[in-house]
Amino acid sequence: MMKYLDHLEEWIITFLIAAATLIIFVAVVHRYASGLPIPVLQDWLLSINLSWAQELCIYMFVWMAKFGAAYGVRTGIHVGVDVLINRLPKKWCNTSVLLGLASGAFFTGIIAILGVRFVWENGMHYALFNKLGLELGDLYEGPVTADLEWPTWVVYLAIPLGSSLMCFRFLQVAWNFARSGELPHHDHSHVDGLDEEPANATEALEEYEAHKFNGKTQHGGVK
Repeated sequence: MMKYLDHLEEWIITFLIAAATLIIFVAVVHRYASGLPIPVLQDWLLSINLSWAQELCIYMFVWMAKFGAAYGVRTGIHVGVDVLINRLPKKWCNTSVLLGLASGAFFTGIIAILGVRFVWENGMHYALFNKLGLELGDLYEGPVTADLEWPTWVVYLAIPLGSSLMCFRFLQVAWNFARSGELPHHDHSHVDGLDEEPANATEALEEYEAHKFNGKTQHGGVK
């Protein structure tokens, strides 16, 4: 179950980054090409309305940031100042770490609860009752976005969803730390695709000379 949740979290972040990048690229190309004095092409491009692209990308980056924050807790990407904590005795160090994780879970949990209340009162209550055919009374319908004209409560769902996931990740890390004493760690100096150990220049030169010598012997010998 946790593996699927981890993959879903990564897929959402990847999709949002890729989609936002593509939309921005298309919007920039469209804006530039629309200024070219080519009669048929210019008229066709001007008939395409991409005024919503900037607004959509902003919302996508907001959602990406909320889910990315939860991903950061799970993988240990967030930077923390632990100079003082590492100097404490092991018992106090572990207690301090657990206290910090619990504080993070408490804070993000509060944000999630307030986010649910805000989204509910900002139009989700009205949308749900209207969908179910229930009595609406004086429920607040809620505003819509400027360009996309989406209900704003749909956009604001990033707050309770992202904060709830982040709260869960704090609790998950705290549970694993209490059992194993290990925290997720990310090496900020490591670059994917590069060898962790530097290559030995002498060995590389010897391999090159041997390869060069073998090549000469296969093509008529060494003179």
